[in-house]
Amino acid sequence: MGALMMHMCLVAALGAPLCGAAPVSGSLEVLIRTPVRVQRGQTTTLPCWLNPPQSADGLEVSWYRVHYESPVMYYRAKKFENASQEASYVGRVSFGLKDAASVGLTAGDVSLKLEKATVEDAGDYTCYVSSEQGYDSESVSLIVTEMGTAPLLSAVWKEGNTVNMSCESEGWYPEPNLRWSDQKQVLKPKSLKYSKDSSGLHSVHSWLLVSSSTEVSCSVGISDEQPKEARVRMENSPQTESGSSAAGWVLCALLLTAMLVLLGVLYFKQRENRTLLPKESDVIQPTSLSAANKCYVNVTLEKTENQYILIRGSKLRDAPCDFPDGQKVTCITAIKGTPGFSSGQHYWEVSLGRTDANVGLKKSWWVGVTSATVISEKLDVSPTTSNGFWFLSSNPDPDKTGSFQFSTEPNVLLPVYSRPGTVGVFLNYDSGELSFHDVEEKRLIGSLTATFTGVIFPFFNPGKGDKATMEILQREEPGQSSDMGNSVDSTAQETES
Repeated sequence: MGALMMHMCLVAALGAPLCGAAPVSGSLEVLIRTPVRVQRGQTTTLPCWLNPPQSADGLEVSWYRVHYESPVMYYRAKKFENASQEASYVGRVSFGLKDAASVGLTAGDVSLKLEKATVEDAGDYTCYVSSEQGYDSESVSLIVTEMGTAPLLSAVWKEGNTVNMSCESEGWYPEPNLRWSDQKQVLKPKSLKYSKDSSGLHSVHSWLLVSSSTEVSCSVGISDEQPKEARVRMENSPQTESGSSAAGWVLCALLLTAMLVLLGVLYFKQRENRTLLPKESDVIQPTSLSAANKCYVNVTLEKTENQYILIRGSKLRDAPCDFPDGQKVTCITAIKGTPGFSSGQHYWEVSLGRTDANVGLKKSWWVGVTSATVISEKLDVSPTTSNGFWFLSSNPDPDKTGSFQFSTEPNVLLPVYSRPGTVGVFLNYDSGELSFHDVEEKRLIGSLTATFTGVIFPFFNPGKGDKATMEILQREEPGQSSDMGNSVDSTAQETES
C-alpha cells in the first residue's frame, strides 16, 4: 500500500491512543460524530470529515476496525482497492454523506455508508485520512439494535392466593433490560436469565410470585428505545372448572407506549401441583393470521325469533326496544352461528363497523364459540368458560372503559387503545386453541386454550347501544385446509340432541 500506508500501520501498532493523536500537520484534521445507532438490517452512515474543508478525492482514506490490514473500505488514488477488504463488508460499504447539506468527497466528507447492518457490525470503526501534508484518524462507535418479540407472560396458579408469573422475550440486540412492576412499585424477580442464539440475538427469561388479585407489568427493552410491555389485571380468585372448561388461556395486552401500540402475551393455567417454574412446553403458541386464513369457512347466523336482535343476511344488531336486563350486555342479545365443529381447524372474520367510517367502530360486542345447543335467556346465567362459552368481549361499562375481557374465571381486563375493525377468529378444535386476531393490523389480540368436547358453534353478540352493526364476513371461494375436520349444521345438531 506504499510508504504512507506503512506509516499508518506503524501508528496503529503502537496502540489505539496514538490513532487519535493530533495530526502531523495542522492542515489536516479529522472530525467525527459518535456514537451512531442503527437497527439491524437497515442502512446508516458513520460521519467523518476533514477540517478545514478540502477535497479528499486524491487522498488516502481507510476505514478499518481492529485489523487495519483488512479494511472495511480502502480508497486511494481516486479509486477503491478491494483486494484486502474484509469479506463481510463486500458490497455493503461506500462513501456516504454526513448530513443533507454535504456535497461529499470533494468537500472533505469521507463518511462511511453501511448497508444491511448486522449484529456483527457493532463496535468501533477508525476513520483514517492521509495526504502528503499529514494524516489523522478518529474512532466512531456503531451501536446495532434489534427490537425483540413482545413479552410472553406465563402464569401458574399456586396455593395460598399467589401466582407464579414468568416473562420471556427473544430476538434482542444488545442484551435487553427486563423490569417487573405493579401499580405501586418495581418488583424484584426470583430469577433473571439471559441466553444468546447462533445469530447473536439475546433472549431473556424471568419469574416471580405475586398476589392473585393485582395488576402486573413486565417490560423489556434496550437503552434509548421504547420498551415493549405486557400488562394484565387479575380480579377474584380462580374457580375450579370441569367438563369442557378452559385449561388455560393466552392473551395479548394492548398497551400504548409513547405513540406505539405494543403487544404482550399472557398464558394462564389453573391451580395444580407443579414446580414453581412454568414449563415452556405448557404454552401453546397461537397460530399466525396467515396460517389461519388457509382454514376460512363461511359462517352464517342461525334462524331465530329473538325479539331483542335484528338480523339482515349476515348483519346483526340490537333491536330498538326496552331490554329486561337494562343496558348490561347479556345472552339475551346473543346468537349462535352455523356450522358447528367437532374437529379440525376453522377460521372466520367479523366486521365491527369498518365499512361505515361515518358511524365508527363498535364498542360493545362478544365474539367466540359455545358448546351450548340453546342459548339461555335467563338473566341469572353468566356465560363463562365453566358453562361452555369461550369468547372475547369489548366492554362499554363506564367503570371498565376501554377494556377487552375473556369469558374466564378469574376476570382479566386488558387496556385497549386501538379497536379492531375486523376480528378474525381461529378455532383449532383438536389442540384446544381459540385465537383472536386484529385483521387490519395483522396482529394477535389474544388466544384461549381449552379442552373442547361435543360440537362447538360460532358465537356472536352485537352488544347494546352502538350505531354500528356487526357483520359476519363471507368469501366467495373460502380457502380449504388440509385438516378441516368435521362440521355439523346447527339445526341438525339441535334435532339430534
